[in-house]
Amino acid sequence: MFKKIKILMVVLFLVLACGCENNLMNTPTKRVETLLNNYITVNDDVLKDLDNIVNMETTMSDAQKESYKDIMKKLYQNLSYEIKDETIDGDVATVEVEIEVYNYQKGIDDANEYYKNNQTEFLKEDNSIDMLKFNDYKIGILKNVNEKVKYTLDLTLSKIDNKWVLDDLTDTQISKIHGMYN
Repeated sequence: MFKKIKILMVVLFLVLACGCENNLMNTPTKRVETLLNNYITVNDDVLKDLDNIVNMETTMSDAQKESYKDIMKKLYQNLSYEIKDETIDGDVATVEVEIEVYNYQKGIDDANEYYKNNQTEFLKEDNSIDMLKFNDYKIGILKNVNEKVKYTLDLTLSKIDNKWVLDDLTDTQISKIHGMYN
């Protein structure tokens, strides 16, 4: 009899522990932390999205696309964040988070400014723009970006079937995560 009670208690404990674990992870803040940690660890979903973005680029060579992916992975792995606030209003929530990422926008702006002032360096023999040469230059600039910038994101979530689900990120939020918000 004692053995049956002991087994029942262990089973009950495991059921409760699993239920609590799932409940603890089902908060707006935990969902946002999961999203950002997916970027930091460059999980498969983040990598797939990055591949889709880079593969749509038509002015880059395959080698440039690989270099660009490496640059973005570096940004993701060095992203840091701090949850500032969580507001819940019924089945809608907003989590305010401050992120710090490499300031790739400054690197792009610097590359574009250099191009504007030195266009002849990026011309082909027929005087058309050599985009491959310019992309090499821009990638070189981005590889050396070490300056970071902080952005605030207000991420929204909806409670669906008693589970908090992140709403789709806006273009602005994605630009901030990528360090390219202007």
